[in-house]
Amino acid sequence: MIVDDDFGMRIVLKKAIEKVEGFEFIGEAEDGEVAFHFAQAFHPDVVFIDVEMPKINGVECAKKIMDMNPNVFIIFATAHDEYMPEAFELYAFDYLVKPFKIDRVFKTLDRIKQLSANKNTVKPQNINKLDNLGKLIIRGKDSTNFIDIKDIILIQREERSSAIYTAEDRYVTSESLSDIEKRLDSNLFLRNHKSYIINLSMINKIQPYGRWTYIVTFKDFDKDALLTHDKYEELQSRFS
Repeated sequence: MIVDDDFGMRIVLKKAIEKVEGFEFIGEAEDGEVAFHFAQAFHPDVVFIDVEMPKINGVECAKKIMDMNPNVFIIFATAHDEYMPEAFELYAFDYLVKPFKIDRVFKTLDRIKQLSANKNTVKPQNINKLDNLGKLIIRGKDSTNFIDIKDIILIQREERSSAIYTAEDRYVTSESLSDIEKRLDSNLFLRNHKSYIINLSMINKIQPYGRWTYIVTFKDFDKDALLTHDKYEELQSRFS
């Protein structure tokens, strides 16, 4: 999706996207309010977004979109480089300062292709309690699941729900990450992003992802998580 109040820039980006195999242009918007409603309806995987726009600016719009889907790739494309620090606080994937060369867009899209992962869907369930046996108990419509906390690899926000991943299964609850975080051992789990909690014992590799951000991968697990520079330094301190 492309969000920009400059019609000419939307045309340029659209043509660039259509030249890269593996991507499909699904729509555009000239202000943040329309963009947010479009994102709600069509769930784009990648969003190119300007900052200074009518109604809702690009930074606020990006926050709303990432609250819905923390896996979305946000790419700011703007003439104003002063918003860069705020943009990367949102874990934006990239920040293009106008005027930029089309090759820069191609490189960004190629990196996204390399990092993209498949997404699955599961009916939401509810976490009821954490008992003293080291298990997280999740009650669903048709079953009750007992998850060994030590087996949890990753917890992330997905479509206004929280998804809990183990090596074998995925469970979805309507509880917030903040509520779940309170029930976990802070020595074992880290809230490394507003949309992620990770099990520190499951980390396999940490590598750069965009600017000022890192990506965490896990052994024998096909999903990953984002990590800020501040949290990266905290991890270095904890593992030293």
